[in-house]
Formats: sequence, C-alpha cells, structure tokens
Amino acid sequence: MTTPVILSTQGATAADVLAVARHDAPITIDPAALDRVAQVREHVERLAHSETPVYGISTGFGALANKHIPMDQRVQLQKSLVRSHAAGMGPTVEREVVRALMFLRAKTLASGHTGVRPVVLETMVGLLNAGITPVVHEYGSLGCSGDLAPLAHCALVLMGEGVATDRSGEVRPVVELFAEAGLSPVTLEEKEGLALINGTDGMLGQLLMAIADLEHLFTVSDITGSMSVEALLGTDQAFRPELHLPLRPHPGQAISADDMFRVLAGSGIVASHREGDTRVQDAYSLRCSPQVTGAARDTLEHARLVASRELAAAIDNPVVLSDGTVTSNGNFHGAPVAYVLDFLAIVVADVASLAERRTDRLLDVARSAGLPPFLADDAGVDSGLMIAQYTQAALVSENKRLAVPASVDSIPSSAMQEDHVSMGWHAARKLRTAVDNLRRVLAVELVASARGIDLRAPLTPSPATGAVVAALRTVAAGPGPDRFLAPELQAAEELLRSGAVVEAAESVVGKLGA
Repeated sequence: MTTPVILSTQGATAADVLAVARHDAPITIDPAALDRVAQVREHVERLAHSETPVYGISTGFGALANKHIPMDQRVQLQKSLVRSHAAGMGPTVEREVVRALMFLRAKTLASGHTGVRPVVLETMVGLLNAGITPVVHEYGSLGCSGDLAPLAHCALVLMGEGVATDRSGEVRPVVELFAEAGLSPVTLEEKEGLALINGTDGMLGQLLMAIADLEHLFTVSDITGSMSVEALLGTDQAFRPELHLPLRPHPGQAISADDMFRVLAGSGIVASHREGDTRVQDAYSLRCSPQVTGAARDTLEHARLVASRELAAAIDNPVVLSDGTVTSNGNFHGAPVAYVLDFLAIVVADVASLAERRTDRLLDVARSAGLPPFLADDAGVDSGLMIAQYTQAALVSENKRLAVPASVDSIPSSAMQEDHVSMGWHAARKLRTAVDNLRRVLAVELVASARGIDLRAPLTPSPATGAVVAALRTVAAGPGPDRFLAPELQAAEELLRSGAVVEAAESVVGKLGA
C-alpha cells in the first residue's frame, strides 16, 4: 500500500503530488490544518455580514466585480459561478492530471488562506480518497484567474453535479458515487466557489509530472546515446570527466558525460578501434550529446526550482491574510509556471532531435562505419528500420512545432478585465505531448542502436549496454528479415516507461543521472 500523504498548513511536496496523482496514495488531513481553516473562515463570515463590499464574498466576479450581491443571493452566486465556469470543451484530460489538480487545490485550501469551511476541504480529500475523478476537458483555461474551467468542473462535482468517473474509470452518476463513498455534496457559501477555481493547480501538477518523466528520459537519452556511439564505432574519450566540469562548469553536462563514460566502460566494440582508426573525432550528435542533454538537465533544474516555489504558494483571489484582511491580488497569474513549461518543451524537442540524428547515422550506409543499409537483413529485399526513422522524424517534427511558446500569446478575456493571460495550461498540455513523443523517439533509437550492437558481433558491447540489449530482447527480437515492426517499437516504448532500461544499465554501473 502507498504511504499516506498528510495535508498540513505547511503544504505538500512534489513526491506527495506524484503519489496522489499517479499511485492513488490515501490522504489524511492534519487536525491542526482543519483548526486553522475553521479560524480563518470566521474572518470571511464577519466580512460577509459587513456593509462593505468585498470581492469574492459579496460581489460578482471578473468584469462583474462592481455588482453588490445581497445576502439572500450569495449561495446562488457560488452555485452560478461554478456552473457557468464549468464550460470546458474538447477531449477528456488524463486522470492523473485531474487528481494532481484536485490535490493541489486541497493543499491550498489547507493553507488557511482561502477562507473556506473545513467541510469543503474534507469533501475534496474524500473525493480523492474514493477515487472519484471529475471529467475535465482540454480547453477552458487561459492560465490566468486560475485554471478556471478545469477547476470548475471539479468544484461542480463537489457540489454533487457534473460528470465524474469511479476508480476504474467508468462514468457514473455523481450522486451514486457520493453515496457509495459515504460523502455528501457541499452547498457552497460565501467565497468558496471562487476559492475552488482560483489557482495554477492544473499547470503546476502537469509541470511536476513532466519534471519526473524528463528526469528519467534524460538518463535514457544518455544510455541510448551511448549505445549509438558504440554501434557506430565511436569513441568514449570525449566523455572523460576532465573535459567537462573542470573546463565547462555546467553541472548537467558533467552528469551526462559521466553517465555515458560509465555506460561505455569495458566495451569490446569501443576497444576494437582504439588503435588504427583513421577518424579523429565523431559527429556532433555523438560527441556533443552531453552538452545537449546536459543543458536539458540544467533547464530541468531551473524548472524544478520554479515548481518548488509555486508548490509553496497559496494561490487564491482574494486571499485571506494572517491578520484576517481579505485582499484582491494577482498571484493566480501563471507566468512563472508557463515560462518553464515552454522552456522544457524547447529542450525536449532538441533532445529528441539529437536522438533522431544518431538513429539516422545508424541507418545510413555512408556514415555507419560498415553496418548494412538501414540495418536490414538483406537490403533491397528488406527495408530494415527505414520507416522507423520516418516515424522518429515525424515525432521530432511535431515536437519542434510544440516548442513554439504558448506563454508569449495572450487573448484578453472577461470584457478586458483580464487583459493579459499566461496560457500556462496550454503550455502544460503541449509539453505532455512532447514528453510522450520524446519517449517514442528514444524507443526507436533503442531498437536501432541495439540492432547495430548485435550486428557488430563477435565484438562485445559494454556490460551496461549488453544488459540493456538483453532487457530489450525480452520484448523485441534482434536482427533478421523484415517483420511487423510497430508492436516491437511499442514494446520498446513500454520498456522505457517501465524503467527497465535504466534499471538494466544501473545494475552494472550504479546510479545514473546524479
């Protein structure tokens, strides 16, 4: 069973978010957090009965903020807010994204800066623990004023309305799901509807998951890059440690160079041409792999820093300060998160491009140092991996398009009240696609480089790359006549997703990527 995650006033960690989103970790609420939430709610109750209009409590929203709402209409105000803002369209968002979004909103509710009642927080956590997942759609957030439509679809389910799935992913009546979980829908009161939809939770959750995925995939790139160096009769000497951190102190570069140098250690293939090789250096796609993947690692560290800051934030508008004042602010603006989501899309595109270039060299008889054309068994009769590289190229091309930043765009909304937005949600959505594409590109390189290594027999690979090839051979056959290739590429992708490739290399050389 996954270790429970505890929600307190101190927030949550990235590991907590991943545990809840991806592994259905149960959540408990620190009683001190519930006490704090109740205390802060008293400030909201006082202001709700005041003659002074307060945004989010006794007024309309957005461009309608100047309209005062009478007491007897404020419950309806919250219902109307959530119902009207649950206006998403398009494909359904992945379950893990919705769970991350909900958990991060619960984290902010627990901070004691939103002014909701404890029952709102408890019910949100109850939905997560019961595996009830609101149906959220692709479009409906501009990355400003919170991830409005996505969060509103979640708030709607909290009210006992909307559309949701059970733990197995089946769409079922919300009332039935509540009853089965022993929960009761929440009737939202002053400020609560607004508190449920005003946050960067969707884009932050996707950023945290992308960081975790890319940390793994950059290590995969070091491994498959090493395998391509080996299969192409390249040298490991460009990866010697004295050529990196002492001369060019980028930490990520040093990590990737160290990965590659250790993965190639003991290679009979590399040793076979240390003497008498007329070539003096390898192509950039081989020799400069640490510089590219290393720069990607450094960008990832910057993204991790930004994510940690956002994770420590309590995003709401208006926000309840420690002295009880309720103040309108702009902390919901997604610019910090949007920028790093876009940065990561750029480096993902480049790492994928590098892998495709290495693969292309493996297939080109003019550049592959003696390998058969397209790594085919009987070139001409067989096409080998010719079209696998086409697939790679298509993925790389799409990633280049996805690298165009979303955060430089802004379409004003809400009658020009919200006249500059971040498009952070869109940056997150395209990054998820780019990350999946990178995994597929690396899967093709894995298949190609492993075939190239096999074709170098009787020369032997390094113990680490040999272990990786052996792992791959459990799901995909080695060189031979042409066969239905798509299932093997899919199997290689799933092998990468499972972590088995990194585990195979690490079983020989120890921890990589650190």
